Amino acid sequence: MKLERPTFKLILLAVAGMVLVGAMVLLLRTSGPLAPVNVTVIKVKNGVVAPALFGICVVEARRSYAVGPTAPGRVSRVFVDVGDIVKAGQLLAEMDPVDMDARLMALDASLARGNSTVASTQAQSSDMLARAELANSNARRYQDLARQAFVSPSVAQAKDQESASAQAAVLAARANVNAAQQDLKRLQAERAGLTQQRHNLRLLASQDGVVVSRDAEAGSTVVAGQSVFKLVDPASLWVKSRFDQGRSAGLVPGLVADIVLRSHPGTTLRGQVARVELQSDSVTEERVAQISFDVIPLGVTLGELAEVTLQLPASAPALLVPNAAIQRQSGTVGVWALDEDRLTWLPVSVGQHSLDGQVQVLQGLEEGQGVVVYSAKALTQNTRVKVVSSLVPKQP
Repeated sequence: MKLERPTFKLILLAVAGMVLVGAMVLLLRTSGPLAPVNVTVIKVKNGVVAPALFGICVVEARRSYAVGPTAPGRVSRVFVDVGDIVKAGQLLAEMDPVDMDARLMALDASLARGNSTVASTQAQSSDMLARAELANSNARRYQDLARQAFVSPSVAQAKDQESASAQAAVLAARANVNAAQQDLKRLQAERAGLTQQRHNLRLLASQDGVVVSRDAEAGSTVVAGQSVFKLVDPASLWVKSRFDQGRSAGLVPGLVADIVLRSHPGTTLRGQVARVELQSDSVTEERVAQISFDVIPLGVTLGELAEVTLQLPASAPALLVPNAAIQRQSGTVGVWALDEDRLTWLPVSVGQHSLDGQVQVLQGLEEGQGVVVYSAKALTQNTRVKVVSSLVPKQP
């Protein structure tokens, strides 16, 4: 019995539709939205983490000195320039003294007059003392004569009065001497203070060093305390470093450091942590440490950037996974474990990190367990996955 032609065509169309639908489903499941997500997997292994800290740093001077006047004035002369090597006590610049020299001359004249006044009062005091001695002698003599009735008692009393007046004159003369001497000391102190001010107009280097900044020129007016020069001790150069607070648990003085200057990218210099600052930066969440050079290199400049790597003590053996495998889901740190093409979210407890991307896993995994490192898309419990060696296709 033969099928009618319309019925045969319908069967062919149905078969063709089923084949087309099957092909579309197969296409969707292999390369479309329903296709498995490509992932790379690594086996959890046991090992030791060599933690390290890395930071971008700036070369600074541990000892720097600002040189400037202690009183406002105008810069008269400048004798050094940026880059000059100076010695302690060397004259760097001078300030305009204005009327200070004339005031010193006036004080010298006042001192000369004060010395004369002291000499005059001392002479007057000596004269009053001699007069007092004579009056006292006369008073004693007249008292003897009055007792012998050679003179009247009133004459003896007059001589006693003369003696008392002479003693009072002696006291007054001594007071004048003290006043003249005190006035002379005041003038001497004023001259010493003015001399010190005159000396302060000579800006001297406080320490041996190098001039790194010249902030005023001849004729410039500066205020008290304003810096005219900045000196640094070239032997005190070190590197100011910043490290992430979250990884700085082992940051202590004495750690060995590898320093790479931007001016010498191919040279690694050795140093060590000289000081860890007590105050951290709460804005950038970084700790600050100062790294000293074992040998200060030639040609290093202030403000130059550098890269510092600190090697921390090695950790105890533990399970290790790549840092890329650690993820956060709903506030929980964990990894995607793969067991026979089935994904499982496992919360883990992590420890130290290394600069090569290895992380300690303290709890949550077992050695040899498969862990997803990279995935082409975000994963869920029901995601179908396909293990590949790399997510990046190989170049022909």
